[in-house]
Amino acid sequence: MASLKFLGPGFILSASIVGSGELIATTVLGASAGFAALWIIIISCLAKVAVQLEFGRHAILTGETAGQSFNKLPGLRIGKANWSVWMLLILQTLKVVQIGGIIGSASVVLHLLFPAVNIVVWVLIIATFAAALIYNGKYVMIEKISLLMILLFTVLTLVSLFSIQFTEFAFSFTDMINGQRFKLTPEEIGIALGAFGITGVASDEIIAYNYWCIEKGYASYAGPPTHTPEWEKRAQGWINVMYIDAVVAMVIYTLVTVTFYLLGAAILHGRETVPHGNQVIETLALIYTQSLGNEIKTMYLVGAFFVLFSSVYATLAYWTRVFTDLSGQVGWLDFTNQTKRNKVISLLGIIFPFVWASMFLFIQLPVLMVLSGGIVGSVMLIIVIYAAWNFKYKRKQELTTSTFYNVLFWVSLLSITWVGVYGLIQVFR
Repeated sequence: MASLKFLGPGFILSASIVGSGELIATTVLGASAGFAALWIIIISCLAKVAVQLEFGRHAILTGETAGQSFNKLPGLRIGKANWSVWMLLILQTLKVVQIGGIIGSASVVLHLLFPAVNIVVWVLIIATFAAALIYNGKYVMIEKISLLMILLFTVLTLVSLFSIQFTEFAFSFTDMINGQRFKLTPEEIGIALGAFGITGVASDEIIAYNYWCIEKGYASYAGPPTHTPEWEKRAQGWINVMYIDAVVAMVIYTLVTVTFYLLGAAILHGRETVPHGNQVIETLALIYTQSLGNEIKTMYLVGAFFVLFSSVYATLAYWTRVFTDLSGQVGWLDFTNQTKRNKVISLLGIIFPFVWASMFLFIQLPVLMVLSGGIVGSVMLIIVIYAAWNFKYKRKQELTTSTFYNVLFWVSLLSITWVGVYGLIQVFR
């Protein structure tokens, strides 16, 4: 029980996970495919956790940042950096569209709550607020507030799922099972690939887990590897804490994700209503008003804002670190200089929110923007699972893993690969 007070990295991921993926991508997939694609969502939530655990183990055993670990992968080097570092830089940059969709969705929520203020103004206010919080180092405070609001929003969502059984949209477990099918339409495949890439622990959240494990102190508590029995016992102890942290987070986000999907499948698919454009938030409100009544709409909008904003904030914290890290690996800055590194992180914390805001104002299609980021994330997953495989089997590890862990790890790798290949076959057949 004493280890519970050291949990945290997984909860930070939850602040990011229970955001655009669950609120938008998952619900849109349910609205489009009904119960047919629930299996994809379940695989998405459960299959990736072993890869996340391997990234956490590697961080504790080596103390390396994600960028440093990727830079030690085998293969082509371009300048000072490994090919994987350059690929991550490119793919992470492409996800600017996705985060623009999230910050835009949050601004749409505020516009619905306060219609006198234009969406453009709300976008700029949210960008400014997020930048100020990151720059002034208010991370712990906003993390706790965001997680509290996510908890309240989760309770609201579970109550909505329960209440739906007393409406015309009621469904049974048999309906869920009979509704499953492995052949989806091309449009459903596109949405499903985006949802798979963004729900559960997405590729960037797996990478982010490295930074949060380091900043929580897991690696420093274990200490540099000395190959002594004392170090091995200490390192294994912190790895066990990390396991608990990741599993607790997985239970939370899987529960929320499946709940969102079922609401979208039962209510929106039943009404043949698929969210599009800036009307996405208004349409998604139906999953609550149809089960709990119109008076619940304001509560839903307040909860939706905090869910989306917590995702923006947690993502901003990660982006400032990963871009600083990757830039250091390619030689654009001295990553070993902690003072310079912190200055770059603070500067990026100001720049990124306004880049995201500009992207939304240019495109203004939040659903498409969020799902596009999910597709990019699916490509990033290929690099991530390759890296995890190298960490486990090509980098010498001082501590062995159990048979159960090894089986779970391979199930994770094969599941991710299978869904990716399945999607590509369906798209191009």
